[in-house]
Amino acid sequence: MTYTDPSPVDGRTGWGEGPVRRAYWPLVGAAAGLLGGIATLALDLHLSDLNNDTDTMTIDQVGEVNVTIARLSFLAGYITVALLLITAAAWRRHVEPRVPGSTAARVVSGGLTASAAALTLGYGWKGAMAIYGDGGPEDTAFDQQGQYIYFMLNDFGSFIGWLGVLIAAGAVSWMALRERTISRWIGWVGAALVALPVAGFIIMSVPGLPGITMPVWMLVTFLGLTFGKSTITR
Repeated sequence: MTYTDPSPVDGRTGWGEGPVRRAYWPLVGAAAGLLGGIATLALDLHLSDLNNDTDTMTIDQVGEVNVTIARLSFLAGYITVALLLITAAAWRRHVEPRVPGSTAARVVSGGLTASAAALTLGYGWKGAMAIYGDGGPEDTAFDQQGQYIYFMLNDFGSFIGWLGVLIAAGAVSWMALRERTISRWIGWVGAALVALPVAGFIIMSVPGLPGITMPVWMLVTFLGLTFGKSTITR
């Protein structure tokens, strides 16, 4: 079955016609989720990466931080930032003109952009740890206390920055469940992945929980937008 495309052509007046083609721009968002999950979770600099038999990180152990992992996380993270910005720009181009009355649609692009800005710092501190940590090219630039400060910044740095994506996920769920411009199953998945960090905020005041669920949300949601039947990508 073919449909008439209701969106303007290249921003001009007049309307495009012809068979529906699958929208592939959301794959950039899926890639951001996949790479962001690797940079944030798989390459995280947390206590289990250290030769530590206790639950407490001490300043004497800062030299055990793996600067190679920090470097890889930094590089993967900065690519993730670029992909988030591209996804936000593509969303503004392809989605917002199709739902001009939706405030939620504009929250999505704003949330992705906000996360890109915050994660620039979060992943940047990974790069700093790779430079100034023990074994890095400038590991004598800071003493042990200075290196420990960079480790502390990395504890939640690349997790907190996903808050903007959490807000975007809530907006997508609103579009799916209230406005019905996105497949409802995407809305329910988003609602569940948003609810978990929000519960953590309220119960335990843990700020980095979006970094655990939001890469998964991006991967699932933007694959769903590519291969599903949402109105905004039809």
